Amino acid sequence: MSFFNQKGNYMDVKIVETEEELQQAYHIRMLVFVEEQKVPPEEEIDDLEGSSIHFIGYDNEKPVAASRLRFVDEYGKLERICVLKEVRGKSFGKEIIQAMENVVKDKDFKKAKLNAQTQAEGFYQKLGYHTVSGEFMDAGIPHVTMIKDL
Repeated sequence: MSFFNQKGNYMDVKIVETEEELQQAYHIRMLVFVEEQKVPPEEEIDDLEGSSIHFIGYDNEKPVAASRLRFVDEYGKLERICVLKEVRGKSFGKEIIQAMENVVKDKDFKKAKLNAQTQAEGFYQKLGYHTVSGEFMDAGIPHVTMIKDL
Protein backbone atom coordinates (compact mmCIF):
# COMPACT_ATOMS: atom_id res chain seq x y z
CA MET A 1 0.00 0.00 0.00
CA SER A 2 1.70 3.16 -1.13
CA PHE A 3 0.44 6.62 -0.39
CA PHE A 4 1.18 10.07 -1.74
CA ASN A 5 -0.49 12.31 0.79
CA GLN A 6 -1.87 15.81 0.51
CA LYS A 7 1.37 17.30 1.77
CA GLY A 8 3.28 15.73 -1.12
CA ASN A 9 5.06 13.20 1.07
CA TYR A 10 5.32 9.53 0.21
CA MET A 11 5.11 6.57 2.52
CA ASP A 12 4.96 2.89 1.65
CA VAL A 13 2.90 0.97 4.24
CA LYS A 14 3.00 -2.80 4.34
CA ILE A 15 1.87 -5.64 6.51
CA VAL A 16 4.88 -7.15 8.25
CA GLU A 17 5.82 -10.46 6.64
CA THR A 18 9.40 -11.16 7.75
CA GLU A 19 11.27 -11.27 11.04
CA GLU A 20 13.42 -8.34 9.83
CA GLU A 21 10.32 -6.20 9.23
CA LEU A 22 8.93 -7.17 12.64
CA GLN A 23 12.20 -6.17 14.30
CA GLN A 24 12.10 -2.82 12.43
CA ALA A 25 8.54 -2.22 13.71
CA TYR A 26 9.59 -3.10 17.27
CA HIS A 27 12.58 -0.75 16.98
CA ILE A 28 10.32 2.17 16.00
CA ARG A 29 7.94 1.36 18.84
CA MET A 30 10.82 1.25 21.32
CA LEU A 31 12.15 4.61 20.13
CA VAL A 32 8.74 6.30 20.36
CA PHE A 33 7.10 4.66 23.34
CA VAL A 34 9.99 3.52 25.55
CA GLU A 35 12.69 6.12 24.89
CA GLU A 36 10.57 9.16 24.06
CA GLN A 37 7.46 8.56 26.20
CA LYS A 38 9.11 6.50 28.97
CA VAL A 39 6.74 3.52 28.74
CA PRO A 40 8.29 0.50 30.51
CA PRO A 41 9.61 -1.95 27.87
CA GLU A 42 7.70 -4.85 29.42
CA GLU A 43 4.43 -2.92 28.90
CA GLU A 44 5.26 -2.01 25.29
CA ILE A 45 5.98 -5.53 24.00
CA ASP A 46 3.30 -7.80 25.46
CA ASP A 47 1.81 -11.25 25.03
CA LEU A 48 -0.58 -10.03 22.31
CA GLU A 49 2.17 -9.58 19.71
CA GLY A 50 1.74 -13.07 18.25
CA SER A 51 -1.99 -12.63 17.67
CA SER A 52 -1.60 -9.26 15.94
CA ILE A 53 -1.17 -8.04 12.37
CA HIS A 54 1.80 -5.67 12.34
CA PHE A 55 2.30 -2.77 9.95
CA ILE A 56 5.40 -0.83 9.02
CA GLY A 57 5.70 2.40 7.07
CA TYR A 58 8.74 3.37 5.00
CA ASP A 59 9.84 6.82 3.87
CA ASN A 60 12.34 6.29 1.02
CA GLU A 61 12.89 2.72 2.24
CA LYS A 62 13.65 3.91 5.80
CA PRO A 63 11.31 2.48 8.46
CA VAL A 64 9.56 5.47 10.10
CA ALA A 65 6.14 4.28 11.34
CA ALA A 66 4.66 1.18 12.94
CA SER A 67 1.42 -0.16 14.34
CA ARG A 68 -0.44 -3.33 15.12
CA LEU A 69 -4.00 -4.53 14.56
CA ARG A 70 -6.07 -7.08 16.41
CA PHE A 71 -9.69 -8.16 16.08
CA VAL A 72 -11.60 -7.95 19.35
CA ASP A 73 -15.35 -8.54 19.53
CA GLU A 74 -16.89 -6.63 16.60
CA TYR A 75 -13.95 -4.22 16.25
CA GLY A 76 -10.69 -3.96 14.42
CA LYS A 77 -8.57 -2.65 17.29
CA LEU A 78 -5.82 -0.27 16.16
CA GLU A 79 -2.87 -0.31 18.55
CA ARG A 80 0.70 0.88 19.03
CA ILE A 81 0.41 3.52 16.30
CA CYS A 82 3.63 5.53 16.17
CA VAL A 83 5.72 7.70 13.87
CA LEU A 84 9.33 8.68 14.45
CA LYS A 85 9.65 12.21 15.82
CA GLU A 86 11.81 13.47 12.92
CA VAL A 87 9.12 12.74 10.32
CA ARG A 88 5.99 13.80 12.19
CA GLY A 89 3.78 16.36 10.49
CA LYS A 90 3.99 14.65 7.09
CA SER A 91 0.63 12.83 7.47
CA PHE A 92 2.34 9.46 7.93
CA GLY A 93 0.17 8.68 10.98
CA LYS A 94 -2.94 9.21 8.90
CA GLU A 95 -1.56 6.96 6.16
CA ILE A 96 -0.78 4.02 8.44
CA ILE A 97 -4.22 4.32 10.04
CA GLN A 98 -5.88 4.26 6.60
CA ALA A 99 -3.91 1.12 5.75
CA MET A 100 -5.07 -0.51 8.99
CA GLU A 101 -8.69 0.52 8.35
CA ASN A 102 -8.48 -1.02 4.87
CA VAL A 103 -7.49 -4.36 6.40
CA VAL A 104 -10.31 -4.09 8.96
CA LYS A 105 -12.80 -3.58 6.10
CA ASP A 106 -11.20 -6.38 4.06
CA LYS A 107 -11.88 -8.72 6.99
CA ASP A 108 -15.56 -7.64 6.91
CA PHE A 109 -15.49 -5.71 10.17
CA LYS A 110 -17.51 -2.50 10.21
CA LYS A 111 -15.98 -0.69 13.20
CA ALA A 112 -12.52 0.38 14.32
CA LYS A 113 -11.55 1.06 17.92
CA LEU A 114 -8.44 2.51 19.54
CA ASN A 115 -7.19 3.80 22.85
CA ALA A 116 -5.78 7.24 22.08
CA GLN A 117 -3.38 9.21 24.18
CA THR A 118 -5.39 12.29 25.15
CA GLN A 119 -2.77 14.56 23.54
CA ALA A 120 -3.64 12.85 20.20
CA GLU A 121 -7.43 12.85 20.62
CA GLY A 122 -7.90 15.79 18.22
CA PHE A 123 -5.80 14.02 15.57
CA TYR A 124 -8.07 10.97 15.69
CA GLN A 125 -11.21 13.12 15.70
CA LYS A 126 -10.08 14.62 12.38
CA LEU A 127 -9.92 11.05 11.02
CA GLY A 128 -13.54 10.36 12.03
CA TYR A 129 -13.10 8.77 15.45
CA HIS A 130 -15.27 9.79 18.38
CA THR A 131 -14.58 9.41 22.07
CA VAL A 132 -16.66 6.84 23.93
CA SER A 133 -14.95 6.75 27.34
CA GLY A 134 -13.72 8.93 30.10
CA GLU A 135 -10.01 9.45 30.59
CA PHE A 136 -7.99 6.53 31.95
CA MET A 137 -4.31 5.84 32.53
CA ASP A 138 -2.36 3.34 30.46
CA ALA A 139 1.41 2.98 30.95
CA GLY A 140 1.31 6.19 32.99
CA ILE A 141 -0.19 8.19 30.07
CA PRO A 142 -3.78 9.52 29.96
CA HIS A 143 -5.92 7.84 27.27
CA VAL A 144 -9.50 7.72 25.97
CA THR A 145 -11.24 5.01 23.95
CA MET A 146 -12.41 6.10 20.50
CA ILE A 147 -14.42 4.32 17.78
CA LYS A 148 -15.22 4.84 14.11
CA ASP A 149 -17.78 3.28 11.79
CA LEU A 150 -16.06 2.14 8.61
